[in-house]
Amino acid sequence: MDAETDINRLAAEEAFRSFLAAFGMKDNEEIMDNTPRRVVEAYAELFTPKAFAPTVFHNEEHYDELVLVRSIPLRSVCEHHFLPFVGTAHVAYLPDEEVIGLSKLARVVETYSRRPQRQERLTVQVAQWLEDTLRPRGVGVLITARHSCMTLRGARADNASTVTSAFRGTLTTESRYRADFFSLLHLGERAAETR
Repeated sequence: MDAETDINRLAAEEAFRSFLAAFGMKDNEEIMDNTPRRVVEAYAELFTPKAFAPTVFHNEEHYDELVLVRSIPLRSVCEHHFLPFVGTAHVAYLPDEEVIGLSKLARVVETYSRRPQRQERLTVQVAQWLEDTLRPRGVGVLITARHSCMTLRGARADNASTVTSAFRGTLTTESRYRADFFSLLHLGERAAETR
C-alpha cells in the first residue's frame, strides 16, 4: 500500500461490522459504537509507511569498517493471522563508494514493516534494499521479534522470540566481517549491562 488514499475506509468499517456480527457481537452496543472506525484507523496507521528518499553521500573519508544501527524498533502484522509482531532490527553495511544517512536505515525497516509481513521476508527485503540502493561491499540484517500469533494462541509460547538474518557481500564471504557484526551487537548489550 503506497498511500493512505488507497484505503476505502467505509468499506473497511462495513467489513469489520460484518466480522463482529459473524462472531455474535453487535456493534450497536454502546461499547462498540466507534469500534469499526477505530479499528480501521489503527490498521491504516499500521499499513501506511512515511515516505522517504534515501540520502546518500560520497564516502570522502574512505571509511571501510562496518556501520551498524542497533535496536531499531520494529512493529508489523503477521500475514497469516493479522496479529502483531514486535521487535528490533539491527542493520549494518560495509561502505564502498557511498554512505547513507543513518536515519534511513530505520526508515527502510519501518517501510517494509508497514504491511502484512513474514519476518523472514522482511529481513531479506531490508538487506536487498540496502544492497540495491547503496551498492556497499557487504550488508548484515538481524531481526528479533515476538509474534502474538505464537504467544496469544496456538503454542502460547510466552517467552519465545524469533531471530532471522540476511547477509550479503563480504559479510557472507569473509568471516572477519560477520564476526565484527556480532561483536558490535554484543558490545551494545555489555554496555547496557554496565549502566
